[in-house]
Amino acid sequence: MPTKVVMPQLGESVVEGTVVKWLKAQGERVEDLESLLEVETDKVVSEIPSPAAGVVLAILVPEGTTVKAGTAIAWIGQPGEAIPATEESSHEPAGMALPARAAEAKSLVAAPAAIPQKELGFISPVVAKIAREQQVDLARIKGTGQGGRITKKDVLAYLETAPKAGAAIWETPADGDLFRPTELVFKQEMPQAASVPAPNPPAASADRVIPHTTIRRAIAEHMLMSKQVAPHVTTVMEADLSKVVAHRQTNQAAFARDGVRLTYSAYFVVAAVAALKAYPLVNSSWSEEGLRVHPSINIGLATSLGDEGLIVPVIKNADSLSLLGIARSVNDLAERARAKKLQPEEVKGGTFTITNHGTSGSLFATPIINQPQSGILGVGVIQKRVVVVNDAIAIRPMVYLSLTFDHRLLDGASGDRFLTKVKETLEAWA
Repeated sequence: MPTKVVMPQLGESVVEGTVVKWLKAQGERVEDLESLLEVETDKVVSEIPSPAAGVVLAILVPEGTTVKAGTAIAWIGQPGEAIPATEESSHEPAGMALPARAAEAKSLVAAPAAIPQKELGFISPVVAKIAREQQVDLARIKGTGQGGRITKKDVLAYLETAPKAGAAIWETPADGDLFRPTELVFKQEMPQAASVPAPNPPAASADRVIPHTTIRRAIAEHMLMSKQVAPHVTTVMEADLSKVVAHRQTNQAAFARDGVRLTYSAYFVVAAVAALKAYPLVNSSWSEEGLRVHPSINIGLATSLGDEGLIVPVIKNADSLSLLGIARSVNDLAERARAKKLQPEEVKGGTFTITNHGTSGSLFATPIINQPQSGILGVGVIQKRVVVVNDAIAIRPMVYLSLTFDHRLLDGASGDRFLTKVKETLEAWA
């Protein structure tokens, strides 16, 4: 009997999820507990395992669609098994269209009458939307998906290479001369060179529109809200990491024997914890009733996901962990974030955030506060620089530290005191 796959509830407060990507296509074999699809909830993308072994009999929810937890999204079974008729369409989410077929696609995308129509097969709403907005005839595109299905990647690739409809030959040099054929345009012989008018610049090609991902929209909304809600102020200091560098070099091998990679991020977390203990008002949030000072110190670490955006997994109760414990948490959260293995609860509850933008070579930055927190610590690239030490010139591994804070909660002096404590903790490392 076929097994129904439902949208999982990936947390107590999570009521819906978005299908980001199907890792198995309809008709493809999948093993028990093998990754079947990627689901996004609250900026967390998780791989969902198959509940049974067999083939994917049907995919009911296309990529890019958000449905409630418990909604049927696919069926797994043996080849030739029939899906229960009462179940196939009974879980269609309100307001969501099931995958468009050829007839629906033709109504969404008007194709030139001169081009014979082919059977388009499965066309997802995302593909149909891009095609409609960009006026693309899907009949011209060769699909690379399962069974020749046209995918989003196929449409975007076509837009990159296909000439704009009606473009003149000089706008598509691969198809003809590189110079404008004036005699063809004006239907007359070329005049003498002395009287040839200057050619008009070629018309600009159409912009390529890359649809926003759910993560990118969530980041945009959160960052815009933060800038509108909180008056941002940034202070910058420089720290000498000589003792941190020496400690790391001495202890890397010992940490490795415990299966932990000792990174500089762990040191910055420890320093931030020390500063939050010394100045607990930084570990607070604004409310109309007053400042909410949080009893726990939960450090969020901004983690880049490449072109997909970023995510901020949280080290809960960081003040109770040693350097080894923090380093282990940093390794674990970063690896699972990039592997899309985080749970929604692991990106919630942060009370202070650190962003190590120096990993990409940035010297210092003015990061945006992760609401509803009061501040965010920016860490630049660690570089050896010439500095003056005891009236003598020396070369030291230096780093710029920036603290962006909410001026409703903290003043310049309190922000500087906090950042000074971070700097002193790093410079006095023993």
